[in-house]
Amino acid sequence: MQTKLPSVYLAGDLVFRPEALSIFERLKAICADYGLEGVAPFDGQAEARLMPPGRETILAFVRADRALMDQCDAGLFCVDPFRRAADMDPGTAVEIGYMHGLGKPMEGYTVDGRLYPEKVEAYWGKSWKQTLRPRVEDGAPASGSQEDPDGMLVHSEGLFQNGMVDGFIGFSGGEISVDPDFYEAFRKAAKRLSERLGS
Repeated sequence: MQTKLPSVYLAGDLVFRPEALSIFERLKAICADYGLEGVAPFDGQAEARLMPPGRETILAFVRADRALMDQCDAGLFCVDPFRRAADMDPGTAVEIGYMHGLGKPMEGYTVDGRLYPEKVEAYWGKSWKQTLRPRVEDGAPASGSQEDPDGMLVHSEGLFQNGMVDGFIGFSGGEISVDPDFYEAFRKAAKRLSERLGS
């Protein structure tokens, strides 16, 4: 009797990348190497993909993705910076929060091993030719010691992304694997998840 492999939701900005279908096929093959069944967002979107672009289509995608997360046993999340900014894809961040709420195991991965404040500093320097400055104590609790030129706190020191992202992945027992090669970063995360699930 064949045992069903643990199903794993594959999330990130990957759905927006060129050759997205090919990327997911390769990720699924890596999952199979570790006794996991990779499930791409596209796998639940057949009906929505027949609809014309627009609000209702996007909401159909959202409902389909939520249904996949409900069905999957765990998640593998790409937390690479998105659209040349410091922060990751916001939709993926929401998915991490949703799967944390479901109590499912998660692992993250990225090609960018810089800590979050470094990413913010690089973004401001490259885009606006401005630097960060020390945060002046104002009595409010702070999760960082610097602020950007708009006066916004540069938070989440010691983490790769917003503390909610790193934190929720960590609370599930996971971590964020780093490698400059995208597929190697994913492989590290898949291996960790497989070991955790006993695959």
